[in-house]
Amino acid sequence: MNGHVEGKPGEGVGAVAERRGRPRNAAVDTTVIETVLRLLEEGVTIGDLSMERIAREAGVGKATVYRRWAGKEALMLDVMRSLDTVRQPEAAGESVRDDLVTMLEFMRRRGLAKRSSALLRTVVAQMQAQPKLWKEYHDTVVTARREALLAVLRCGTLTGEIRADRDLDLLADLFVGPMLTRAMLHEWKEMPEGLAEQIVDTVLEGARPRGERAGERPAQS
Repeated sequence: MNGHVEGKPGEGVGAVAERRGRPRNAAVDTTVIETVLRLLEEGVTIGDLSMERIAREAGVGKATVYRRWAGKEALMLDVMRSLDTVRQPEAAGESVRDDLVTMLEFMRRRGLAKRSSALLRTVVAQMQAQPKLWKEYHDTVVTARREALLAVLRCGTLTGEIRADRDLDLLADLFVGPMLTRAMLHEWKEMPEGLAEQIVDTVLEGARPRGERAGERPAQS
């Protein structure tokens, strides 16, 4: 035996990398992902893509692709992530209002990017047409962002900036809903600077303890 171990379709990349003792070639990853993006831009649907076709179009072996991704769903998740590389800024924790504005401003800028990128809109639309794939993306990416928002809202209830009797899940929807609507459903509506502040202040008006003004922390007893 020569000690060479060939990867198998469906085998996890971590196991193969560990056994082979060498790092994964990032250039190959990039080539495959860019090939998928090119095919989608040319009008090929996710349903029509196969791992075999992707490998052929990328100029690599099928085994090379399978060593990196267990299947098309895993590959498509990385394709989506490649279009969403800007990380959401960390909450500073000094003011719930300021943290919420930071998060919504991040969403506003991402919404503007979606409008300016036909490719990004195509990928998002096709992902949503694949329920299992979209759920996986939602569970691994969207849920983390929502949890960060809920953490800020929980902090607000502890500091008294948000009334403790408010439904935080509903509040989260009220904060992000207007921005998502303009970004994805009503693309003719403007997303001007200051929109994040306007949304946050409007929703906080009904969520903060009575008598508090926008941007103020409640008096500490």
